[in-house]
Amino acid sequence: MKKHSAAVALLAFAALLLSSCSAGPTDDGDRSITFMGWGSPEEVAVFEDMIAQYEEEYPGVTVDYVSVPAEDFATKLQTMIASKQTPDVFYLQPEKVMPYADAGLIADLSDYVADNEVFDADNVWEKAIDMYRFDGTTPGEGAIYGLPKDIGPFALAYNKDLFDSAGITAPTDENPWTWDEFVAAARALTSGSGADKVYGSTPFSVESAVWSNGADWLNADHTEVTVTDPQFVEALQWVADLNLVEGVVPSPEEQSALGDYQRFVDGKVGMMGIGPWNQGGLWNDATFAWDLMPWPVSPNTGDEAIWYGGIGFAVANSSEHVEDAENLAAFLAFNEGAQRTNIEKGQAIPNLIDMTENEYLTSDKAPANKAEFIRIITDYGRRATQTYTFNSDWFGLFNSNVASVWNGEMTAAEYTASIEEEMQALLDEGIAAQGE
Repeated sequence: MKKHSAAVALLAFAALLLSSCSAGPTDDGDRSITFMGWGSPEEVAVFEDMIAQYEEEYPGVTVDYVSVPAEDFATKLQTMIASKQTPDVFYLQPEKVMPYADAGLIADLSDYVADNEVFDADNVWEKAIDMYRFDGTTPGEGAIYGLPKDIGPFALAYNKDLFDSAGITAPTDENPWTWDEFVAAARALTSGSGADKVYGSTPFSVESAVWSNGADWLNADHTEVTVTDPQFVEALQWVADLNLVEGVVPSPEEQSALGDYQRFVDGKVGMMGIGPWNQGGLWNDATFAWDLMPWPVSPNTGDEAIWYGGIGFAVANSSEHVEDAENLAAFLAFNEGAQRTNIEKGQAIPNLIDMTENEYLTSDKAPANKAEFIRIITDYGRRATQTYTFNSDWFGLFNSNVASVWNGEMTAAEYTASIEEEMQALLDEGIAAQGE
């Protein structure tokens, strides 16, 4: 945690000393702002096109677009902050809202959201904007520190051809499967051996299982680790036993040899969790019919649950051209042409509600049940627990050796008991760091 504390101190120190990263007015009076993010070559091309449109819409403003590999982004950003070259606009992960807002690094966009010339906040998914709210104490409430690049609901896809061959009828929103019904279907889908092995499902979402069973990693106010709660332990063990006992999902070793996505498009697994970002790939790679179904529910609660995520655009507090930067962030988030491109390329759900209803949901491309993505956004989806805390070190520790449960080296009860105290210590340090 000393490493994390040093990083927080650096952010706070940088916030006090920062001058704008903007190049400032040039000799001819033009203004220059910088935008930094990451993305695939296809996504970079889309942003380059959007930036060209922005520069046409706002003459006198030029944008320097910096794209870095996702794994290098955090280090690059911290280096730029320390050297007083913070990008005017940059990608913002929901879990970074608290520390960046606390350090004064990112601008409060609340007034801009309420009154701007680019978009109407009432036409944007409420949960997409709420991921970037922080009132100084509670994430998801208060001031807005980012605009959504996207919102990504994680849905359960299924191979319709395999379902038909096994005589399985997919569940409906009104009648989702219970865990027991999911296992029964996965058994019916599982067949063969060796290279011809077909599994019922890829590994099940831990978040879905834990939340549906009435548990969570932390208590309601996110101050206490609760992984030894019997409901949590039961859900974690159920996920592990889909491989260890039921044999209906690939083992960790098999996953290493053939990834979930490739296994699905090869027709060697019946069900797999996907996000909107997978649509384009499945259009190109899947040779079978596929669709979405609701996530199974714990028989103990009957509650549906799954996560949604996303990335946002932040505006640096230090920018000399805040209005230009705000307009760029909004243009990148809500430009109709770019949102339409997301539909056409199968990259994301539109941020604009009316476009989702009038264009995305009426598209004839798979999945037919696109409404399941929307139902996750509006109904039973949740943001990840670790986005509610000042840092996610405690969550990283949980994931550091959870493979010991997946491969049967430890039971869920043994693992959670062994790690809860250290998780709590990391959580406590994060809580103490807030406001320092």
